[in-house]
Amino acid sequence: MKSDFKLSNLVGTVYREGNLVFTDDGTKLISPVGNRVSCFDLINSKSFTFSYQHRKNIKRIALNKQCTLMLSVDEDGRAILVNFTSRVVLHHFNFKGVVRDLQFSEDGHYFAVAVDRFVQIWKTPDFSEDRQFAPFVRHRVYAGHYNDVLSVTWSPDSRFVLSTSKDLSARVFSVNNEDKAAAAVLHGHRDYVIQAFFNSTQEIIYTVTKDGALNQYEYIEEDEDEVEQNGQHNESDDEENVMPLDGKGENSGRWRITAKNFFHIECGRVRCAAFHAPSNMLVVGFTTGEFRLYDLPEFSLIQSLSMGQNAVDTVSINKSGEWFAFGSSRAGQLLVYEWQSESYILKQQGHFDAMNCLCYSPDGSRVVTASDDGKIKVWDINSGFCLMTFTEHIGGVTAVSFAKKGQVMFSASLDGTVRAWDLIRFRNFRTFTAPERVQFTSLAIDPSGEIVVAGSQEEFEIFVWSVQTGALLDSLAGHEGPISCLAFGAEGSVLASSSWDKTIRIWSIFSRTQLSEPIEMEHDVLALAVRPDAKEVAVSTLNGYILTHDVESTNQTHSIDIRKDVFAGRHMSDLFESKNSARAKNFTTIAYSFDGQALVAGGNNNSICLYDIADEVLLKRFVVSENMSLDGTLTQLNSSKITDAGTSIDAVDMAGEASDKESRMDTSLPGSHRGDPGARNLRPQVRVTGVQFSPTAGSFGAATTEGLLIYSTDHTVEFDPFDLDVEVTSASVLESLEEKEWLHAVVMAFRLNEHHLIERCLESVPVKDIRLVCGELPHVYVGRLLEHLGRRMNSGEGSQHIEFNLLWVKALLDSHGQYITSKKADFASGIRLVQRFLSRVAKDVVGVSKKSGYLYGYLRDNKQGIEEEIGELDMDEIKIDESEGDSEDDEVDMDEEEEEDGEWHGFEGK
Repeated sequence: MKSDFKLSNLVGTVYREGNLVFTDDGTKLISPVGNRVSCFDLINSKSFTFSYQHRKNIKRIALNKQCTLMLSVDEDGRAILVNFTSRVVLHHFNFKGVVRDLQFSEDGHYFAVAVDRFVQIWKTPDFSEDRQFAPFVRHRVYAGHYNDVLSVTWSPDSRFVLSTSKDLSARVFSVNNEDKAAAAVLHGHRDYVIQAFFNSTQEIIYTVTKDGALNQYEYIEEDEDEVEQNGQHNESDDEENVMPLDGKGENSGRWRITAKNFFHIECGRVRCAAFHAPSNMLVVGFTTGEFRLYDLPEFSLIQSLSMGQNAVDTVSINKSGEWFAFGSSRAGQLLVYEWQSESYILKQQGHFDAMNCLCYSPDGSRVVTASDDGKIKVWDINSGFCLMTFTEHIGGVTAVSFAKKGQVMFSASLDGTVRAWDLIRFRNFRTFTAPERVQFTSLAIDPSGEIVVAGSQEEFEIFVWSVQTGALLDSLAGHEGPISCLAFGAEGSVLASSSWDKTIRIWSIFSRTQLSEPIEMEHDVLALAVRPDAKEVAVSTLNGYILTHDVESTNQTHSIDIRKDVFAGRHMSDLFESKNSARAKNFTTIAYSFDGQALVAGGNNNSICLYDIADEVLLKRFVVSENMSLDGTLTQLNSSKITDAGTSIDAVDMAGEASDKESRMDTSLPGSHRGDPGARNLRPQVRVTGVQFSPTAGSFGAATTEGLLIYSTDHTVEFDPFDLDVEVTSASVLESLEEKEWLHAVVMAFRLNEHHLIERCLESVPVKDIRLVCGELPHVYVGRLLEHLGRRMNSGEGSQHIEFNLLWVKALLDSHGQYITSKKADFASGIRLVQRFLSRVAKDVVGVSKKSGYLYGYLRDNKQGIEEEIGELDMDEIKIDESEGDSEDDEVDMDEEEEEDGEWHGFEGK
């Protein structure tokens, strides 16, 4: 079995805090997720997570216009420079302050950073410059503000920086020395200035304040006579109010307030704003969960929509101005909204609480997670997106499991129910309950899918139900303590159960008897797993051991001491070193690999361990997180943060010292440790609540505090042995077209991957041979052809061949429909492109059909009458202007010529 697993994706958590950034082409969205960064491909429905980690949660990220460099900064001001294309870390840097905003200039030569009350301008690292040890070179520092700077914005020509602050002002700074006289201070605000923007001409500046005011400043030029009359007044004013953008002189104009508008939001305040200069659109997010779209400078409301009851923390607009991205940190929600069609491009939300368990589908394409918030979410592994959310449970969900066929899923909850879910129609079709209301904590499904069993920590019995009838068949008695774990093997009907009575029992589920004597354990069993062939059972005990027993003989076969392998860091309240701590020196969840030779385990610590069972050795250990914002990740505490009382200063509640009223308010329940882990001074503990191997044997998943971590091996390249001995060139493609070998030409064109050759081959295939070509097309090229057709139909060049393109799509789906259905994830991007075209064209066709329906009906019903009227026309009565020299014979000759050329358009009855 391979052991070179690496983190490939972070699923289940889409947004935590910070800002969202679109790439320059507008097709990808970058989102900070804790101390990591995830990238969502909105066109191909894929996502990935960068492998590097910050020391704390990320606050700001920025991407240059060339999409080559990405800069991310955490809560302490520590920055990491990454090559966005190759995903390689280039440099680490510390700004030594709180960074509230970070923006690259339009030309990419500089980036501006808002650090405390200063605005810093840095040169962007460039390979053309002399190589030096420190790639970050500071260009200039501006200290004009008297309080913390909240945002920085670049002008379109990259000559000026517009900053906003808590000192109720906005300032304009120049990057170059020749423009240093262009400094200006914009006053007239009554609250914090959240954002400020230049318009496309740089003659207008918009400022948005926290209390819901929008001020418009215009650069008004002054005549020489007016300057002389107001000269005394100008000398008394602050020189920084003058900003000569046009270079005519220092006193050529001034910034003045020309308009004031108000959003008039009830019981809420402005949280974020974004401006799209080419279209003059302003998007504003409020603390009430509402966002609005305005057209400036008229300040006309275009749209208004609510995301929910949680505040909109960040908003971003792509380059074309079609898509808006919104993030809500409290709800963990991420939205990408297309305002013209009023539809969601992406709508994802993680669990409100930490995940309790996970389960892979039998085909390995989906994974299900459950949480204490009572929700069950179905995630797609390839795209990382949530497919469905089930909310029928009214209590925390403790266990989920799939039936062998993969179309039915089961869940157990603390609300006293076990539910069966249909994953084709996405509905709850069966609910199982016990005679008395109990809280179910464990669940297992028979491989045949006919029997479901569940256990509780309140009762000492195992409840058995029939899936088809929903009736309670039996309750297995024998344990003398609460049931802790249940597990079936992948083959047979052998059920293993563990209890607080320190015993493991093996049951034959259909005979409802025990196959052997109870297996006595010296310590409590924390986790249990059955090998896929149902001949061995593994348990994790409280004293830090993993033990395996033979099912038939009940003899112990292997014993693994895991106490030295577990990495359990120090907690904030610990007064001792981590090596002297006995906390979390065990595993609470274990799972067998597909071949039964390896075992993966995790627990209430910061490690995931992979063991070889036969040799009883550790193959590899994975560190869950390096985030210092979580408890249990540090090896040593910082002595500078220790108070005189011996506790860490991080444990002191500083919420009452916050300047904002929203930050000082605490709405959480006293003593609540699970409902809102981010409230007050409570720090969530890093832990692993569930692990499981994928049935495809290429990856395994772990449900952690940070989200669902997917570890996978390197993907192998698919081998294509089709016509390896043929010399593939452009000339050979054209020769195949001349010889009418359509399939051969299409395949070679895809191998060359030249757009014009592919277009020529597809257009050369006769309509009658399209179905034949699609039927003989190898599976390797099905996805490429589907994506090519989708891009062609959505572009301008394929819009005039609508029917021809649809014939290709229909023939492709008819010939390879089953193959596409079996591998939906591989064809998701192409199918989505085709669906987008169909939804757009269908609306147009329906609209035209409705408009011309009555006309078509009239012409169809009166066809005979119209033909008779035309036939009764007497050509002799038509008056001909003889002055122009036209005769009746000339007119007839002209008509005959037009009919020959195919230009005559008349009725058939003429």
